[in-house]
Amino acid sequence: MSLSLSAVAFGTMQTRVFTAPKVPAVFLMFWVVKLLTTGIGETASDYLGTISIPLAAVIGVGGFGTALYLQLKSSTYHPVRYWITVLGVALFGTMIADGPHVALGTPYWFDSIVYLALLCGLLTWWQRSEGTISVHSITTARRERFYWGVVLLTFGLGTAVGDATAIDFGLGFTWSILLFAVLIVVPLGLWKLGLNVTVAFWSSYVLTRPLGASVADWLGKDTHDGGVGWGIGPVTLIGLLLFAVLVAYLALTHSDVDHAATHARESTPQPRANSLP
Repeated sequence: MSLSLSAVAFGTMQTRVFTAPKVPAVFLMFWVVKLLTTGIGETASDYLGTISIPLAAVIGVGGFGTALYLQLKSSTYHPVRYWITVLGVALFGTMIADGPHVALGTPYWFDSIVYLALLCGLLTWWQRSEGTISVHSITTARRERFYWGVVLLTFGLGTAVGDATAIDFGLGFTWSILLFAVLIVVPLGLWKLGLNVTVAFWSSYVLTRPLGASVADWLGKDTHDGGVGWGIGPVTLIGLLLFAVLVAYLALTHSDVDHAATHARESTPQPRANSLP
């Protein structure tokens, strides 16, 4: 069977090859903006739910789908397009984490286990298919699809874990914040002791979600719910304003371009654009 017939038979597609990684460099600003998206996704989902559940679903699903489509269609990294996609994933990820709990009555700890299993399965598939799960290797369309699938599951897992500690285990928002603030530095410490950098990155990436969401909930929820009572609407608005300022800064300065990965890519032979994924 010819290569083209094999591709049709197994449902594979040709993959594009990009001239540079389509994700930002990982440095302090990356984690700050990522934490902001987690908090915005949590409070925006709750706020939209108080207005209209159908409206929340339309904005969550439609916004996520549109942003992801535009991101995948492009061939270069741009901070505005990338971070709006992350923000769309944050909103949609909150919904897919809360959905089973609301619709099926499953406890958040159970949902956490399910999402952890799905995340491990997808990371394993990505590793076996591409030989790497490093964020510095997002230079083909196939790897980018794996990347966004993993990002979505990290948001679902992180949301469920945060709700499990605050609600199922009764820690509340304050203790959850302290817990995840400690846990998020553990991968960094283990990396200094020799932990694989990619494992450390994805571990920290998952933990940003419950940390950011717990902080946002603490700020936005009423005092009788364990919060400080700012209101989920104002907290969402403040988060969006900070998000816009920081992403605009990145767009103007180009300080988040992964120059090291780009240079390493230019120095090594690259796969041809018509290779099968």
